[in-house]
This record gives sequence, C-alpha cells and structure tokens, in this order.
Amino acid sequence: MTPYTVLVLLVVAERFAELAVARRNGAWSRARGGREHGGGHYTTMVALHTALLLGCLMEPWAADRPFLPLLGWPALILVLAAQALRWWCISTLGPRWHTRVLIVPGLPLITSGPYRYLRHPNYVAVVVEGMALPLVHTAWVTAVGFSLLNAALLTVRIRCENNALAPARSLPSPGAAP
Repeated sequence: MTPYTVLVLLVVAERFAELAVARRNGAWSRARGGREHGGGHYTTMVALHTALLLGCLMEPWAADRPFLPLLGWPALILVLAAQALRWWCISTLGPRWHTRVLIVPGLPLITSGPYRYLRHPNYVAVVVEGMALPLVHTAWVTAVGFSLLNAALLTVRIRCENNALAPARSLPSPGAAP
C-alpha cells in the first residue's frame, strides 16, 4: 500500500468520523425542532464526494501518474490545512454542525471562530481539499472534474443554506445590548 493510498484511506476514515458527528448533532437539532432544508441535493453531494475519493485512488494507478514532489508536498500541506479548517468549523458550531442543512429555529448565527471571517468557511475547506487531495499524487483529471462539479453543487448548497439561515440573521447576537 502506497503512502498516498494510506492518506486517502485516512480521509475516508475522517469522513466516517464526520458522519458520526453529524448523526449525533442531527439528533440534537431535531430534538429542538430542527428542520432540514434542501435535502434533495444531499445524495448528489454524497455521490460527488465518494467519486472524489475513488478518483484519488484510481486515477494515479490507472493513468500511471507519478508523485511530483514540487506539486505533491504543497498539495499535502493544503490538504492538512483544509482538515484543520474543517474541524475548526465543526468545533465552533458544536452540535449545530451537520452534513445536511438542518436549522434549529430561534438560534442566532454563530459569529465566532472561522465564522468571524467567512460566512461559509467549511466550504472553503471542501474546495481546497477537493483540488489538493488529488494533486498530492498528480490526479489532475479528478481534481478538475471534482472542482467543476463541486462548484455547481456549492452554488445550490450555499443558496439553500443562506435561505435557511435568513431568519437567524435578523436575531440579535448573543451578548448584544437589547
């Protein structure tokens, strides 16, 4: 097993950890009246992310792609940075982080952590990882294909999330003067 295969399998394991967190957080949200928005695109998102991971494993092997250190090492650093950003998002949102758009009515927006700087930092992590993970081992077809399809999907996803969060934008921030 190559080091790159191990890396991709570690990302697969990380995805399963995310799903476990999302399942627990989904129960928390639903117990508080949380409602899912835009569930129709979720299956597409799962299929696309699965295809990314399969492409990362298959393309270097099928196309005999070499490891190019000048590309691979910086790409690996970006993959690790994307993971750090993703888990910063997860820890900042706590039980409100999901793989679905699941909103508990009446809760104000989170404006701390990476959300202090970006409205959708988790999607920055997804974009960076989707381009960088394949490029660790020169799987450029996977990187470009995923990135193009992901851009279309994120257009739908971010619009859905913004619409779902619109009522929370009008709530006062915690600690704000009445």
